[in-house]
Amino acid sequence: MNKTALTVRGLVSRREHAVILDRIDLAFDTGQVTAIVGPNGAGKTTLLRHLAGLDAPAAGRVELRGEPLASLAPALRALSIAYLPQAASAYWPLRAQDLVALGRLPHGANLSRPLRTQDAQAIQRALERVDGTGLAHRPIDTMSQGERARMMMARALATEAAIFLADEPVASLDPAYALESMSILRAEAARGACVIVVLHDLGLAARFADRIVVLANRKVAADGPPAVALAAGVIEAAYGVTFRHVTVDGVPQPVAWEKQR
Repeated sequence: MNKTALTVRGLVSRREHAVILDRIDLAFDTGQVTAIVGPNGAGKTTLLRHLAGLDAPAAGRVELRGEPLASLAPALRALSIAYLPQAASAYWPLRAQDLVALGRLPHGANLSRPLRTQDAQAIQRALERVDGTGLAHRPIDTMSQGERARMMMARALATEAAIFLADEPVASLDPAYALESMSILRAEAARGACVIVVLHDLGLAARFADRIVVLANRKVAADGPPAVALAAGVIEAAYGVTFRHVTVDGVPQPVAWEKQR
Protein backbone atom coordinates (compact mmCIF):
# COMPACT_ATOMS: atom_id res chain seq x y z
CA MET A 1 0.00 0.00 0.00
CA ASN A 2 1.37 3.42 -0.95
CA LYS A 3 2.01 5.90 1.83
CA THR A 4 2.38 9.67 1.77
CA ALA A 5 6.07 10.61 1.77
CA LEU A 6 6.00 14.38 1.20
CA THR A 7 3.22 16.86 1.86
CA VAL A 8 3.05 20.50 0.81
CA ARG A 9 0.72 22.67 2.86
CA GLY A 10 -0.15 26.21 1.79
CA LEU A 11 3.30 26.80 0.33
CA VAL A 12 4.09 30.32 -0.83
CA SER A 13 7.41 31.03 -2.52
CA ARG A 14 8.77 34.49 -3.29
CA ARG A 15 11.82 35.69 -5.16
CA GLU A 16 12.60 39.23 -4.12
CA HIS A 17 9.09 40.77 -4.26
CA ALA A 18 7.61 38.42 -6.86
CA VAL A 19 5.38 35.49 -5.89
CA ILE A 20 6.58 32.35 -7.68
CA LEU A 21 4.21 29.83 -6.08
CA ASP A 22 1.01 30.80 -4.31
CA ARG A 23 -0.64 28.57 -1.69
CA ILE A 24 0.32 25.19 -3.10
CA ASP A 25 -1.20 22.07 -1.51
CA LEU A 26 0.08 18.69 -2.70
CA ALA A 27 0.83 15.23 -1.34
CA PHE A 28 3.25 12.76 -2.91
CA ASP A 29 3.04 9.01 -2.31
CA THR A 30 5.57 6.22 -2.29
CA GLY A 31 5.58 3.81 -5.20
CA GLN A 32 4.64 6.47 -7.74
CA VAL A 33 6.32 8.62 -10.39
CA THR A 34 4.94 12.15 -10.33
CA ALA A 35 5.92 14.47 -13.18
CA ILE A 36 5.83 18.21 -12.62
CA VAL A 37 5.28 20.08 -15.88
CA GLY A 38 4.43 23.61 -16.93
CA PRO A 39 5.72 26.55 -18.95
CA ASN A 40 9.03 28.28 -18.28
CA GLY A 41 8.88 30.33 -15.11
CA ALA A 42 5.96 28.37 -13.66
CA GLY A 43 7.95 27.45 -10.54
CA LYS A 44 8.78 23.80 -11.27
CA THR A 45 12.41 23.97 -10.10
CA THR A 46 11.40 26.22 -7.21
CA LEU A 47 8.89 23.62 -6.00
CA LEU A 48 11.45 20.84 -6.28
CA ARG A 49 13.98 22.83 -4.23
CA HIS A 50 11.36 23.31 -1.52
CA LEU A 51 10.66 19.57 -1.55
CA ALA A 52 14.39 18.93 -1.10
CA GLY A 53 14.55 21.33 1.84
CA LEU A 54 17.01 23.60 0.02
CA ASP A 55 14.80 26.70 0.09
CA ALA A 56 12.57 27.97 2.87
CA PRO A 57 9.04 28.97 1.84
CA ALA A 58 7.72 32.44 2.57
CA ALA A 59 4.64 30.77 4.04
CA GLY A 60 3.36 27.24 4.50
CA ARG A 61 5.57 24.20 4.88
CA VAL A 62 6.75 20.88 3.52
CA GLU A 63 6.41 17.75 5.63
CA LEU A 64 8.43 14.54 5.41
CA ARG A 65 6.26 11.68 6.64
CA GLY A 66 4.25 14.11 8.73
CA GLU A 67 7.23 15.96 10.24
CA PRO A 68 8.12 19.52 9.18
CA LEU A 69 11.01 19.18 6.76
CA ALA A 70 12.65 22.36 8.06
CA SER A 71 12.88 20.91 11.57
CA LEU A 72 14.78 17.78 10.52
CA ALA A 73 18.56 17.56 10.78
CA PRO A 74 20.35 17.92 7.42
CA ALA A 75 21.85 14.45 7.86
CA LEU A 76 18.39 12.89 8.14
CA ARG A 77 17.14 14.80 5.11
CA ALA A 78 20.17 13.63 3.10
CA LEU A 79 19.42 10.02 3.99
CA SER A 80 15.76 10.34 3.06
CA ILE A 81 15.92 12.52 -0.06
CA ALA A 82 18.13 12.15 -3.14
CA TYR A 83 18.18 15.31 -5.22
CA LEU A 84 19.38 15.53 -8.82
CA PRO A 85 19.49 19.22 -9.80
CA GLN A 86 18.98 20.61 -13.26
CA ALA A 87 22.09 20.38 -15.49
CA ALA A 88 24.02 18.82 -12.60
CA SER A 89 27.65 18.26 -13.48
CA ALA A 90 31.23 18.46 -12.26
CA TYR A 91 34.21 19.98 -14.00
CA TRP A 92 37.18 18.77 -12.03
CA PRO A 93 39.20 15.60 -12.85
CA LEU A 94 37.34 13.29 -10.48
CA ARG A 95 36.89 9.69 -11.57
CA ALA A 96 33.30 8.75 -12.26
CA GLN A 97 33.20 6.07 -9.58
CA ASP A 98 34.51 8.59 -7.02
CA LEU A 99 31.79 11.02 -8.05
CA VAL A 100 29.14 8.30 -7.62
CA ALA A 101 30.66 7.47 -4.22
CA LEU A 102 29.60 10.92 -2.99
CA GLY A 103 26.08 9.50 -2.90
CA ARG A 104 27.14 7.32 0.00
CA LEU A 105 28.20 10.20 2.26
CA PRO A 106 24.77 10.35 3.97
CA HIS A 107 25.33 6.73 5.00
CA GLY A 108 28.60 7.61 6.72
CA ALA A 109 30.99 6.50 3.98
CA ASN A 110 34.55 7.75 4.54
CA LEU A 111 35.96 8.34 1.08
CA SER A 112 39.50 8.74 2.39
CA ARG A 113 39.52 5.07 3.43
CA PRO A 114 38.66 1.79 1.69
CA LEU A 115 34.92 1.61 1.17
CA ARG A 116 32.73 -0.62 3.25
CA THR A 117 31.21 -3.54 1.40
CA GLN A 118 27.69 -2.07 1.43
CA ASP A 119 28.95 1.23 0.01
CA ALA A 120 31.00 -0.41 -2.74
CA GLN A 121 28.03 -2.58 -3.71
CA ALA A 122 25.67 0.42 -3.82
CA ILE A 123 28.10 2.31 -6.06
CA GLN A 124 28.44 -0.67 -8.39
CA ARG A 125 24.65 -1.08 -8.58
CA ALA A 126 24.21 2.59 -9.41
CA LEU A 127 26.83 2.46 -12.18
CA GLU A 128 25.25 -0.65 -13.66
CA ARG A 129 21.81 0.94 -13.68
CA VAL A 130 22.99 3.86 -15.83
CA ASP A 131 25.11 1.61 -18.06
CA GLY A 132 28.16 3.34 -16.64
CA THR A 133 30.53 0.58 -15.55
CA GLY A 134 32.70 1.22 -18.60
CA LEU A 135 33.04 4.84 -17.53
CA ALA A 136 33.88 4.16 -13.89
CA HIS A 137 37.58 5.04 -14.17
CA ARG A 138 37.18 7.93 -16.61
CA PRO A 139 37.72 11.46 -15.26
CA ILE A 140 34.39 13.25 -15.26
CA ASP A 141 35.82 16.29 -17.06
CA THR A 142 36.69 14.17 -20.11
CA MET A 143 33.10 13.01 -20.64
CA SER A 144 30.38 14.33 -22.89
CA GLN A 145 27.51 16.25 -21.34
CA GLY A 146 25.26 13.20 -21.68
CA GLU A 147 27.80 10.91 -20.02
CA ARG A 148 28.17 13.34 -17.15
CA ALA A 149 24.39 13.45 -16.75
CA ARG A 150 24.32 9.67 -16.42
CA MET A 151 27.05 9.76 -13.76
CA MET A 152 25.19 12.44 -11.81
CA MET A 153 22.09 10.25 -11.87
CA ALA A 154 24.20 7.34 -10.63
CA ARG A 155 25.41 9.49 -7.73
CA ALA A 156 21.80 10.18 -6.71
CA LEU A 157 20.87 6.50 -7.14
CA ALA A 158 23.76 5.44 -4.92
CA THR A 159 22.09 7.19 -1.99
CA GLU A 160 19.26 4.63 -2.20
CA ALA A 161 16.94 7.18 -0.61
CA ALA A 162 13.22 6.69 -0.13
CA ILE A 163 12.51 9.90 -2.05
CA PHE A 164 14.10 10.71 -5.42
CA LEU A 165 13.79 14.24 -6.81
CA ALA A 166 15.06 14.92 -10.34
CA ASP A 167 15.03 18.24 -12.19
CA GLU A 168 15.07 17.78 -15.97
CA PRO A 169 17.22 14.61 -15.83
CA VAL A 170 16.86 13.88 -19.56
CA ALA A 171 17.52 17.36 -20.94
CA SER A 172 21.02 16.56 -22.27
CA LEU A 173 20.41 12.93 -23.20
CA ASP A 174 19.80 11.35 -26.58
CA PRO A 175 16.46 9.52 -27.03
CA ALA A 176 17.86 6.11 -26.08
CA TYR A 177 19.32 7.27 -22.77
CA ALA A 178 16.33 9.54 -22.09
CA LEU A 179 14.07 6.49 -22.29
CA GLU A 180 16.50 4.49 -20.17
CA SER A 181 16.64 7.22 -17.54
CA MET A 182 12.87 7.37 -17.30
CA SER A 183 12.78 3.57 -17.02
CA ILE A 184 15.25 3.86 -14.13
CA LEU A 185 12.95 6.30 -12.37
CA ARG A 186 10.03 3.94 -12.90
CA ALA A 187 12.11 1.16 -11.35
CA GLU A 188 12.81 3.41 -8.36
CA ALA A 189 9.08 3.80 -7.86
CA ALA A 190 8.59 0.05 -8.27
CA ARG A 191 10.97 -0.57 -5.38
CA GLY A 192 8.79 1.72 -3.27
CA ALA A 193 10.43 5.11 -3.65
CA CYS A 194 8.55 8.36 -4.05
CA VAL A 195 9.80 9.74 -7.37
CA ILE A 196 9.14 13.36 -8.39
CA VAL A 197 10.59 14.56 -11.68
CA VAL A 198 10.43 17.90 -13.47
CA LEU A 199 10.00 17.45 -17.22
CA HIS A 200 9.50 19.60 -20.29
CA ASP A 201 8.81 16.60 -22.52
CA LEU A 202 5.08 16.01 -22.16
CA GLY A 203 5.31 12.79 -24.16
CA LEU A 204 7.74 11.26 -21.65
CA ALA A 205 5.59 12.52 -18.78
CA ALA A 206 2.51 10.89 -20.30
CA ARG A 207 4.30 7.61 -20.89
CA PHE A 208 6.20 7.16 -17.62
CA ALA A 209 4.37 9.10 -14.91
CA ASP A 210 1.55 7.76 -12.77
CA ARG A 211 0.51 11.32 -12.03
CA ILE A 212 1.17 14.72 -13.55
CA VAL A 213 1.06 18.06 -11.76
CA VAL A 214 0.73 21.04 -14.10
CA LEU A 215 1.97 24.37 -12.73
CA ALA A 216 0.93 27.65 -14.33
CA ASN A 217 0.35 31.21 -13.12
CA ARG A 218 1.78 30.40 -9.67
CA LYS A 219 -0.86 27.73 -9.05
CA VAL A 220 -1.57 24.03 -9.62
CA ALA A 221 -3.45 24.14 -12.92
CA ALA A 222 -4.09 20.38 -13.04
CA ASP A 223 -3.26 17.31 -10.98
CA GLY A 224 -4.08 13.74 -11.90
CA PRO A 225 -3.26 10.81 -14.16
CA PRO A 226 -1.84 11.74 -17.59
CA ALA A 227 -5.18 11.45 -19.39
CA VAL A 228 -6.68 13.99 -16.98
CA ALA A 229 -3.79 16.41 -16.45
CA LEU A 230 -2.92 16.56 -20.16
CA ALA A 231 -6.49 16.78 -21.41
CA ALA A 232 -7.41 19.13 -24.22
CA GLY A 233 -8.09 22.59 -22.83
CA VAL A 234 -6.05 22.07 -19.68
CA ILE A 235 -2.53 22.30 -21.07
CA GLU A 236 -3.59 24.72 -23.81
CA ALA A 237 -4.54 27.20 -21.08
CA ALA A 238 -1.34 26.52 -19.12
CA TYR A 239 1.07 26.82 -22.05
CA GLY A 240 -0.75 29.23 -24.35
CA VAL A 241 -0.24 26.74 -27.16
CA THR A 242 -2.64 24.74 -29.30
CA PHE A 243 -1.97 20.99 -29.01
CA ARG A 244 -2.89 18.10 -31.24
CA HIS A 245 -3.82 15.11 -29.09
CA VAL A 246 -3.08 11.58 -30.27
CA THR A 247 -3.08 8.25 -28.48
CA VAL A 248 -0.27 5.72 -28.96
CA ASP A 249 -0.68 2.27 -27.41
CA GLY A 250 -3.27 3.72 -25.07
CA VAL A 251 -0.99 6.56 -23.92
CA PRO A 252 -2.12 10.15 -24.63
CA GLN A 253 0.52 12.14 -26.49
CA PRO A 254 0.00 15.91 -26.71
CA VAL A 255 1.92 17.50 -29.58
CA ALA A 256 2.50 21.26 -29.47
CA TRP A 257 1.14 22.62 -32.74
CA GLU A 258 1.02 26.40 -32.75
CA LYS A 259 1.18 29.35 -30.43
CA GLN A 260 -2.20 30.77 -29.53
CA ARG A 261 -2.89 34.28 -30.76
